[in-house]
Amino acid sequence: MISRRTLLAGAALAPAFLAVRQARAGAIWPLFEQSKLIYVSPLKSDGALSRCKAEIWFAYLDGNLFVVTPPDAWRAEAIGLGLDQAQVWVGEHGVWTESKAFLEAPNMRMTASLETVAETHEAVLAAMGEKYAEDGWGRWGPRFREGLTDGGRVMIRYAPPGMGQTPPDEA
Repeated sequence: MISRRTLLAGAALAPAFLAVRQARAGAIWPLFEQSKLIYVSPLKSDGALSRCKAEIWFAYLDGNLFVVTPPDAWRAEAIGLGLDQAQVWVGEHGVWTESKAFLEAPNMRMTASLETVAETHEAVLAAMGEKYAEDGWGRWGPRFREGLTDGGRVMIRYAPPGMGQTPPDEA
């Protein structure tokens, strides 16, 4: 017989288990649509996680994730070195150096590339502007835009390997 305590504990944990189950079943995309942060780690040539990870603002657009970052950030430099695979976790779990909770979050391996198309830059910045309007976009939006223009920042596209611009559950 199940006790009331066990039943209540199970009910409290159900949303977390559902999120993990959905992510494993390929339904991670709605989580990306809802989250304000992703955590990214470029993968080494042997497939292992890099020491460097980061929680970062992002936009979900056309089935891809986009971030804007300095060109000397490891996530950007790794692409230039041919390390185009990255592990991406979804959710808000605190600063990565202080909390490893993100390592248990829904995640997927994605292929990274530098995005250089001006129209895509504008669409991504517009999406970020809506998403982060109350989180400091007034300060960061102009920095991102100017950086993309003068080379002080780059835009990275994260896509599921072999999936182009369409999420797997919409293909």
